[in-house]
Amino acid sequence: MAEIQSTVASIIEAVRERGDTAVREYSEQFDRWAPQSFRLDEEEVERLVAGVDEQTLEDIRFAQKQVRCFAEAQRASMTDVEVEVLPDVFLGHRHLPISDVGAYVPGGRYPMVASAHMSVVTAKVAGVPRVASCTPPFDGRPTPATIAAMHLAGADEIYVLGGVQALAALAIGTDTIPRVSMLVGPGNSYVAEAKRQLFGEVGIDLLAGPTEILVVADESADPRIVAADLIGQAEHGPTSPGALITTSPDLAERVESEIERQLGGDLATAETASKAWSDHGKVYVVESPEQAIAKADELAYEHVEILTEDPRFYLERMTNYGALFLGEGTTVAYGDKTIGTNHVLPTSGAARYTGGLWVGKFLKTVTHQEVRHPTSSARIGEICARQCRVEGFEGHARSCDLRVEKFGAAASV
Repeated sequence: MAEIQSTVASIIEAVRERGDTAVREYSEQFDRWAPQSFRLDEEEVERLVAGVDEQTLEDIRFAQKQVRCFAEAQRASMTDVEVEVLPDVFLGHRHLPISDVGAYVPGGRYPMVASAHMSVVTAKVAGVPRVASCTPPFDGRPTPATIAAMHLAGADEIYVLGGVQALAALAIGTDTIPRVSMLVGPGNSYVAEAKRQLFGEVGIDLLAGPTEILVVADESADPRIVAADLIGQAEHGPTSPGALITTSPDLAERVESEIERQLGGDLATAETASKAWSDHGKVYVVESPEQAIAKADELAYEHVEILTEDPRFYLERMTNYGALFLGEGTTVAYGDKTIGTNHVLPTSGAARYTGGLWVGKFLKTVTHQEVRHPTSSARIGEICARQCRVEGFEGHARSCDLRVEKFGAAASV
């Protein structure tokens, strides 16, 4: 970890000092990619999108429609407020979109097309005027499907640029890449560390580690499905945790056997998934649903599947999770790619105190106040002046005294 921190810090500092020159050097070093411009122009975007088969484009549009629909429902739930708390004293809040956002779409191990839906679409639904989206090249060139997803999602700027140098350029700004106010999107340990170090200079969505899956199951669960879902997340990387909590010892044994069987088949990512399950997979056998809930909330995993006879029993009682997948008809893969909820979620126990990326992350809730009548201002001023003096803030108190003097007299006329 110290080595990652040091490497990230040196890249950020180089970008701060040497701007585009440093960005280009690191992109060439890490990605074998140093084009004349990292930003794609309209003609390049159109050419790349045209190279994507129509079925893939239709699927991208379908997934983005789902994400947009859910984000719009979330946005509609966030209403502006103004309330009269005393006669002629009004307090309120408004939800204002962040002015510019950098959306990172990973593409190192796998081209994560769906991440464009989750960040860019959601930001645009929130009303963000400028979304600058970046993704690394894959095998030395842009990934057409990812570029198509970024374009269809509504990205205002598309950069083929990855890693720490991309986040640093967006956060700090260079001669060719204007800075943003917030960074969002998943990534590897270097990307996560870059967001951590840049936080404060810009806002971030959250700090995400390796993806996680927890399956809570009883004797009604299909061991083939449980095993397949655990393996599906384990293929993300060799450090991805997976866990099963079950009230059925028989199911636990059958799932472990099924995992071994499925990993021994023709799965192209079996080596990665096997390493993840071997090093980070766990099976917990508990005596009751209540114990299962307690253990699940203790683990506070990113993705939690409930494969039981009554999944909503858990929905009503669990509190610590990034996203919940209820019943055999849903799977984490749906949430990762297609169904419409956001896949940028808390990991490493962070679900104890935060949720994932959603439309509200792109909005600032700001307050306002207005006192419309002199009598009300004088009344509040008298109380506020006393409170200020209790705390030793005489200057504050005198700003109140002036209003008591002015508006109290006006009110008595």
